[in-house]
Amino acid sequence: MIRNKPSAAVYGIDLGKNVFHVVGTDAAGNVIQRARFRRDTLLAFFERAERALVGMEACPGSQWLARKLQAIGHSVRIIPAQFVKPYVKSNKNDTIDAAAIAEAVVRPTMRFVQIKEPDQVDLQALHRIRDQLVGSRTRLICQMRAFCLEYGVAIRQGAGVFKLDLPRVIADESNDLTPTMRRLLAELFDDLSRLEKRIGGVTREIEGLAATDELARRLMTVPGIGPLVATALLPPLATLSSSRKRVTWPHGLGWFRSNIQPEEEPKCWASVNAETGMSAGY
Repeated sequence: MIRNKPSAAVYGIDLGKNVFHVVGTDAAGNVIQRARFRRDTLLAFFERAERALVGMEACPGSQWLARKLQAIGHSVRIIPAQFVKPYVKSNKNDTIDAAAIAEAVVRPTMRFVQIKEPDQVDLQALHRIRDQLVGSRTRLICQMRAFCLEYGVAIRQGAGVFKLDLPRVIADESNDLTPTMRRLLAELFDDLSRLEKRIGGVTREIEGLAATDELARRLMTVPGIGPLVATALLPPLATLSSSRKRVTWPHGLGWFRSNIQPEEEPKCWASVNAETGMSAGY
């Protein structure tokens, strides 16, 4: 008598750039399947597989794969990597990691990362690019200020006044700056101007998105919330509008549990506290 191989109830995927390790477990948590796929064959496997719960660690590529597997019909959960570590047994390798993910994804107290739509990923990318550009601007200003101090020239604090003071310092022949340092500072100031233009362009794009989103416009009616904070809050608030699960807020904004019933009118609020500086709700 030939018995059909049982279908997995849960899959754990260890993500890689080109190779993916998959471990399938039954409803009792017993490992019944181990497989290794390349990127071009992974989706074909899950298209043929019985619909199941699929878990993976949060990392580059997890959002794309989660959306693809959801479109096929699987339930997908993305787990922060630090929450998978306690379930790794024996010596670490890709297959053991996949088995740990399959075990962690069914834990009743596990926390998951939100699966984002492509427009939410784009918005998050804009925020991260802007943060990186602003950080580069700060480092560049600090470097130029330090160079000036080496020649006994002190420039006032603040990006705005720095941009006013530095051209005057470069043009002032009475200070101790050498011709080489004047040239280097002028070149760095040109770099700063290009950074300012890029920051302005990204900021305007974020503001344009905020102006066209109804929820962002509601948030901006709260005192102290502008386009940047409003758009940073959009992904977790979008999750809360369709789910009652705990959601992780963007860095510095904290989290809370939603108690909104589907038929209730959504409302926005914000408050300031000593720990986070600001918290908001929906």
